Amino acid sequence: MRFAQDSFATNSIRAYSDGEISVNEKTINRSVILTPDLIQPWEPQHIDELTADHCRQLGELNPEIVIIGTGKTLKFPPPQLTVDLQTQGIGVEIMAHDAACRTFNILLAEDRRVLAALIMDATVVPR
Repeated sequence: MRFAQDSFATNSIRAYSDGEISVNEKTINRSVILTPDLIQPWEPQHIDELTADHCRQLGELNPEIVIIGTGKTLKFPPPQLTVDLQTQGIGVEIMAHDAACRTFNILLAEDRRVLAALIMDATVVPR
């Protein structure tokens, strides 16, 4: 029998809405990199600002899977931006924020090395 610490004791997403997320007791309304044990600001404020360097930064954190949240609506970046991650054997999923937040929490509960890179569109004003 295997016992594991409850993963939700780490950086789980407690709530999300247009332009912001709540991680544990902290509200975040800027683009962010989120792992089970890291909350770090991230530069791109719109999916069109995403570069290969931004994606390489994600790979340096050694995730098993990267979820890129594109905001309220799903918008795919050019495929060449995520090639480095994929050639390292890192899974990449592009999702709207609602799906990205739910998927992050599910993979977190499974003790996966998941990383969510959530782009908070600077044009969206949180409620």
